Amino acid sequence: MNRTARIAALAPGLALALVATAASSALSWVVSTVSGAAISPLVVALVLGAALGSSRRAPATASTGLGWTTKHVLRAGVVLLGLKLSLGQVVDLGWRGVTVIAVTVTCTFIGTLLVGKALGVARLTRLYVATGFSICGAVAIAAMAGTAGPREAVTRQPGGPGAAALAGADTEAADALGTSLALVTIYGSLAIFVLPWLVSVIGLDDAQAGLWIGASVQEVAQVVAAAGMVSTTALAAATVAKLARVVLLAPLTAGVSMVRRAIEPGQANRTRVAPVPLFVLGFLAAVLVRSTGVLPGALLVGAETVSNLMLTAAMFALGTGVDLRRLIATGGRPLALGAISATIAVGVSLVGVLVLG
Repeated sequence: MNRTARIAALAPGLALALVATAASSALSWVVSTVSGAAISPLVVALVLGAALGSSRRAPATASTGLGWTTKHVLRAGVVLLGLKLSLGQVVDLGWRGVTVIAVTVTCTFIGTLLVGKALGVARLTRLYVATGFSICGAVAIAAMAGTAGPREAVTRQPGGPGAAALAGADTEAADALGTSLALVTIYGSLAIFVLPWLVSVIGLDDAQAGLWIGASVQEVAQVVAAAGMVSTTALAAATVAKLARVVLLAPLTAGVSMVRRAIEPGQANRTRVAPVPLFVLGFLAAVLVRSTGVLPGALLVGAETVSNLMLTAAMFALGTGVDLRRLIATGGRPLALGAISATIAVGVSLVGVLVLG
């Protein structure tokens, strides 16, 4: 396919994602202004995409551009996300804060995988849920999907050998992605109202509350909303703690990628999996660049805006692959897994805060 034909194939999907990004940003602002509750454009975009995907009204001509958005635009957004955090901010958390975060992420990820297996939840679903609940919600799930999703055949003719198996793998991947994205949205939204109330019941101070919320709630926007209901001091502590969790996305995806290489050796008819995804290295490089302090504030603000827009577009594109009817048909086991995973994250981080905070 020449360049002109490639651009023509991508254009409808990219245009749809662009319109959806603008609409999501506008709706987020309106809802936040009217209700006073912070609603992330990423969540709005995911809901819009899921509505379109579930109604099966997404134009067929948009599939190529939407697929490109879920891969390339998402990864670029994750790389720019690294510019939001410096190593100095992580150091400022102290060894206690870093320990709480590291232990919470580890226990949540491993515990979710074990519980998911015991419940009989599909392998990809429990992997995506474990990633989203332990790290940073939808963005982490999407990053893991790019690392550990089903490998695509290099060449495969429709109806040829293995086509049915590939179709089954695609369906499983779509179900896993849709289920995990829905779960982080449901339980993260619930945490916005539950955790600030529990802070007052337990009697945590602002710093402890911020660390607890930042170490346990799924999405960055959900962390901001929950901690903001406590105090500005809690909000500052929660934001840094949350971004420190995001850094752990890099070693987590790299580790899963290396394990996958070990247990699924490359075959001639399958694509090779990089030991460490390039976008993960780019994310770490962005953190290091931010840590030098050489970048002007205006550039950092601009990079954050571009990153948010890219991630919003990617969430919409991912959402179009969600079919809520298939999600409902999966039954209550994934829902139970999400509840248990959220409980592990909240419980382990609370114990850590009370013991070390």
